[in-house]
Amino acid sequence: MSTGLRERVAGLMPGVKGELAELVAITSVADPRQFPAAECDRAAQWVLDRFAEVGFTGLRLEPTADGSKAVYGERPGPAGAPTVLLYAHYDVQPPLDDEAWRTPPFELTEVDGRWYGRGTADCKGNILMHLTALRALGDDVPVGLKLIVEGSEEQGTGGLEDFVPKHRELLQADAILVCDTGNAAVGEPAVTSSLRGLANVIVTVEALSSEMHSGMFGGAAPDALAALIHMLATLRDAKGNTTIDGLDGTGVWEGTEYPPDRFRSDANVLDGVDLLGDGRVSDMLWARPAATVLGIDCPPVVGSAAAIQPHAKARINLRVPPGMDPVTAQDALIAHLEAAAPWHVKVTVERESSGSPFEARTGGPAYAALDEAMTEAYGKGFTTLGQGGSIPLCNVFADAYPEAEIILMGVEEPLTLMHAPNESVAPSEIEHMALAEALFLQKYAEGRRSFAERAAAPGLRSAATREGGAQGRAERSDPGTESFAERAAVPGLRSAATREGGAQGRAERSDPGTESFAERAAVPGLRSAATREGGAQGRAERSDPGTGTAA
Repeated sequence: MSTGLRERVAGLMPGVKGELAELVAITSVADPRQFPAAECDRAAQWVLDRFAEVGFTGLRLEPTADGSKAVYGERPGPAGAPTVLLYAHYDVQPPLDDEAWRTPPFELTEVDGRWYGRGTADCKGNILMHLTALRALGDDVPVGLKLIVEGSEEQGTGGLEDFVPKHRELLQADAILVCDTGNAAVGEPAVTSSLRGLANVIVTVEALSSEMHSGMFGGAAPDALAALIHMLATLRDAKGNTTIDGLDGTGVWEGTEYPPDRFRSDANVLDGVDLLGDGRVSDMLWARPAATVLGIDCPPVVGSAAAIQPHAKARINLRVPPGMDPVTAQDALIAHLEAAAPWHVKVTVERESSGSPFEARTGGPAYAALDEAMTEAYGKGFTTLGQGGSIPLCNVFADAYPEAEIILMGVEEPLTLMHAPNESVAPSEIEHMALAEALFLQKYAEGRRSFAERAAAPGLRSAATREGGAQGRAERSDPGTESFAERAAVPGLRSAATREGGAQGRAERSDPGTESFAERAAVPGLRSAATREGGAQGRAERSDPGTGTAA
């Protein structure tokens, strides 16, 4: 690897801190009920101005259907070069509980080597990652680039999801870097290959026409808040398993396990408090549905009166694993709530957003180039993770650009506490991921040419097709004529994926620490052996279970 590129990235880091501080100070919460809409406009203009400095042209603010604005720009590459679309979002979650923050939420503050502030990781840190990679490269970018940075991702109102199908040519690319996830841990490079889908609802319960005195009427008059609490309690059993009638809650994750001790630490679980469910952590996060009550409208404790509540409301988030349809799951949730309502109270359920689960195709030249890039940046290749979070835009990209490779990566490792108070980012993650991105952009053009040449060779055909699976890897059309021993003898080849109870029999080499994903992908006749029921088949996974993490 070029030592000069690493040094240039390192030299940019003091400026990164200053610019991230500027961006964090902009309260770009995409909800005018909480923060002025002008703040999102300020953030959008900040992004536009900075990408103009790194050679992007045609920069403009594209209005979307939900009223938000997406920053678009492009930087043409050499003739015949592939195009990479860079994605991030400039809007952030609200601070939530200001009192729970150890530092001012919109003021970047360094504590114990981490940078604290809302959006430092999700997703303004990823915007700085893009900028740092491009500044380090200067004019040496052998691919074409496009940019889309949206302004309402956290609200789930679908602005960019609506925009993409209507502007297919504008965002057309060979590879799409969705930079809104992160590594398994600080210093542990990873890409996300599986995302849960989501289905939100708002349930309203009505029992009385007005508040009634609890002393005069309590005990006989139906209480809407008590009815709602009862309904919500039926969404989980005593062990914490999600128990929605009609939804399978027994799925098993057959990839890398998420160690319970690491999860307890990552999730800030208090000592003595049990984890939920009767499955493994990875099962609960990545293979089963999970219901979460996001909010309840009811009187606060301070100022509450001795009154029976006539109505109450709750917002519920349902995460669904790959293989489960989100609309069907939403229907099941609504039916469950209606059936669970006691005392014939009136129940109204409003559908909110839904998004399908996502599984990435990981066998093409972009993934090969990224594995080489991360190996140089971190000293080790990436692992593939499932994540419990949802990014509906990924499926929109996949539908609009079926030939594009979609890569989910970024600076949001578990300690970032994204969406929670005390969000932070490790500066080393911005530095290493910016270096990895810069190296990827350098390697991808050459890697894609080599991959195309291999795919055109006699005996090769378009690779693995599986239901919902990883398509486009190179496989020989006569796999029966090539022996395991022949594949195992190819220099540079070993199995990238070993997992508990998993796919055995893939070729392995005796010096596993030095080969690249590209070398493995280049071998004629090789395809992933890993298959699991309903799952993400054929993805490369490391055998060390300590690298799994949640979204």
